[in-house]
Amino acid sequence: MEATILTVRDLVSSKELRIPDYQRPYRWTQHHVQQLFSDIQMHKDKSAYRLGTIVLHRNGGHRDIVDGQQRTITLLLTVRALINQVDHGKTDHLKGVELPPDKDLPNPSFDNQDSQYNIHQNYLEIERIVSRPSFDKTMVTFFLDKCEVVLITLNELSQAFQFFDSQNARGKDLVPHDLLKAYHLRGFPADEIEQQAICVSSWENCENTFLSHLFSDYLYRIRQWSTHRSARHFSKAEIGIFKGIDIDTSEYPLSEPQRIVHRFVDHYNQQYERGVDQQHLDFPFQLDQPIINGRRFFEWAAYYEKRIRKAKKDSERLRELLDESDNNRRAISILDILAQNKESKKDYLGQNRTGDKFVRMLFDCLQVYYTDRFGDAHVALMVEKVFVYAYSLRLTNSRISLASVDKYVLANNLFAQLREAAHPNDFLSYTPAVLIEKDIKGNQEKVTGLIKLFKEMKYFEHNN
Repeated sequence: MEATILTVRDLVSSKELRIPDYQRPYRWTQHHVQQLFSDIQMHKDKSAYRLGTIVLHRNGGHRDIVDGQQRTITLLLTVRALINQVDHGKTDHLKGVELPPDKDLPNPSFDNQDSQYNIHQNYLEIERIVSRPSFDKTMVTFFLDKCEVVLITLNELSQAFQFFDSQNARGKDLVPHDLLKAYHLRGFPADEIEQQAICVSSWENCENTFLSHLFSDYLYRIRQWSTHRSARHFSKAEIGIFKGIDIDTSEYPLSEPQRIVHRFVDHYNQQYERGVDQQHLDFPFQLDQPIINGRRFFEWAAYYEKRIRKAKKDSERLRELLDESDNNRRAISILDILAQNKESKKDYLGQNRTGDKFVRMLFDCLQVYYTDRFGDAHVALMVEKVFVYAYSLRLTNSRISLASVDKYVLANNLFAQLREAAHPNDFLSYTPAVLIEKDIKGNQEKVTGLIKLFKEMKYFEHNN
C-alpha cells in the first residue's frame, strides 16, 4: 500500500487517474457542492485543509478510483469551471491566476443519465460560486495548493475493495456523529490543545450506540421540528445542522451575542477567586441555539447527553417534584403509566411496541425541549398537554412509523410554537383536540390505561 498527500492541483493534474466501469453513478447534488465550498471557505485561513481520503487501485498504467469518485469529479469540475472563467474573460477578479493546463486534466465520460444530469447541474452551481468576487486569487490558491487529499494506492483490486469496506461498511468515519467529531476537532484553536484532549476523551467514553441515539432521535429532531423541517432520518447529508459559528473568526453580528457569553464564561472561570469560592459557571446552552464550532460543540453535546440519558427517568424526577395535591393528580397518573414498570404495564400492555416507542420519543423530545426553555415552571400542566398531544397520535392510528410521527408534528407543530414562546403560557395555551370513540384505532386492550386517562382529563367523548 502506498499513501501520499496530494494538493488539489496535483490530484487533478494526474493523468493516471481513471474512473472504472464498475463505479456507481455520480450522485452528488448542488447541496453537496455548496457544503464542500462552505467548508473550504470556513477553513481558508488555515495552513492546509484536508478534504478526505481517496482509495485507488493500480491497474497497469492507470490508477482506478475505488473510493472518492464523487469528491474527485467535483474537484475536477471546479478546476474546469475556473479555466473556463479565465479563458473567456468572464471574471476580472481571476485575471492572472495560475491554473493547471486544460490538457493535463483527466477527461472521463459518463453514459449514465443520472451522472450526466448531476454533473451538468453541479457544474452550473460551481460556475456561480467561482464567478463571485469573493472567490478571488487568494481563494483559488488556497483551493488548489492548500486543500489536500490522502491518496491510498493498492496493487490488488481485492485489497482496494477490502480497504474500502474497512472504511465504509464498518462505519469508520461515515457515521454522522463521527463526522461531526472530526469536523469540530478542527475548530479548536492552537491554545486549546489540553481542552481538546479532554473533549475527545469524554466523547470516546460515551458508547457509540448512545451517541447515535442522542443525535438522531433527540438533538436532530428537536432542531428540525422546531424550524418546521422534516426530521425522519439523520444521515451524513444532514450534519450541516450541527455546524455553526467559528467564534474567533466570525465577523457577523449573528456571532456577537455568542462571543460575549463565550468570553465571559471563560473569563469568570479563570479568575483567581474561583480557587477560593469553588464556583463554576456553565455555558448557558440551549437546544436550538446557534452551534459554536470546536470546544463548545463538544460541551453542548455532553450537556444534552446527560439531559437525554435521564429523559425517560425524568418522569421519576418530575414525579418527585409534584406533591399529591389535586392540581398535580393528572400529571402524576400520566408519569406513573409511562414509568415502564410492572404496575404500569398492566394498564398499558403495548408500551414496548415499535410505534409506541416512537410516540414515547415524541413525548420525551417535547418534554426535554420545554424544560430546556422554562425549567420546571408549571410542569404538571406541561406534562398533561404534551401527553395528550403525543398519545393522541397513538390512539388514532393502528400502526405508527417514523414517517407518520414526522407528518403529525409538521401538521400540528408544538415544537415551533415552543421555539417562539417567551413565557410558559405561550406554549401551555395549546388546547388539544378531543378524541371521539369512533376515531380510536388498533387493539384497545393494549392501551386501556391511555384511554382511561384521556377520559379523566375530558379529552375523550363517546360516539353520539
